[in-house]
Amino acid sequence: MDLPIEAAPEADAPPPFQLIRPRDQAAPIVLASPHSGRHYPAAFLAESRLDPVALRRSEDGFVEEIFADAPRHGVPLLAATFPRVYCDANREAWELDPGMFDGPLPDFVNSASPRVGAGLGTIARVVASGEPVYRRRLSFDEAAHRIRALWEPYHAALSGLITETVRRHGACLLIDCHSMPTIPGESGRSADMILGDAHGTAAAPRATRMMEEALTALGYRHRRNDPYAGGYVTRHYGRPREGVHVIQLEMARSLYMDERRIQRLPGLATLRADMERMLARLVAEDWSFLRA
Repeated sequence: MDLPIEAAPEADAPPPFQLIRPRDQAAPIVLASPHSGRHYPAAFLAESRLDPVALRRSEDGFVEEIFADAPRHGVPLLAATFPRVYCDANREAWELDPGMFDGPLPDFVNSASPRVGAGLGTIARVVASGEPVYRRRLSFDEAAHRIRALWEPYHAALSGLITETVRRHGACLLIDCHSMPTIPGESGRSADMILGDAHGTAAAPRATRMMEEALTALGYRHRRNDPYAGGYVTRHYGRPREGVHVIQLEMARSLYMDERRIQRLPGLATLRADMERMLARLVAEDWSFLRA
């Protein structure tokens, strides 16, 4: 692996997120990376059926690094430090699979969502390849601890950033940053980037077009909403009538990393430089049309 897995006793865990603020926020833009965290509690690794590399394939590896230059352009960057397979910040707080637990779940739990059915709720039952994560059933208290200690602080920080940005600029464009795996059997990439705006309900179409134009100028092939239209963050926070717009950005992992070994490729430096160029272009745009 390019970066060793970060494992430590829970008492030594880092804060649940890293927030890098610019000296001055230059535009109504916020970047977030909910899936690039790689701190794995030692107890979790010990009880998992899977080896660390298999667990890490669920990460959006290195995404926070790709956008690390955002604060230099006046854009705040929020990144989760906890891994997606341990607690998924791009789900509702309480999307839980009853089959994972050793007792009944409270009535407020959403156990009927398609994500839960696929084993990919807030606490994942399986990794993306379908392999089970755990050797045993969990207690609800274990899930509740993760959600309260990790999910809730991350979303409090994200919500706070959005509120601050709207107060300062009159609107907010949140770019929720992700990476997409290569689909087994694909003969070649059909797109380098996917922009998801929940089919036009989470962001003004003009904002999505402006991002598409920026990507086209950099030479990237892109699609909109197919197959990724946006997850919980996009659909929950995207409220264009209130001046809050959210676009999910998915970047092909094959552009910048060895997906089997979780290692950087030389393309990461190129992609980072291109994403910095994209942000510089976006910061210079007139975003007054985003205001409610």
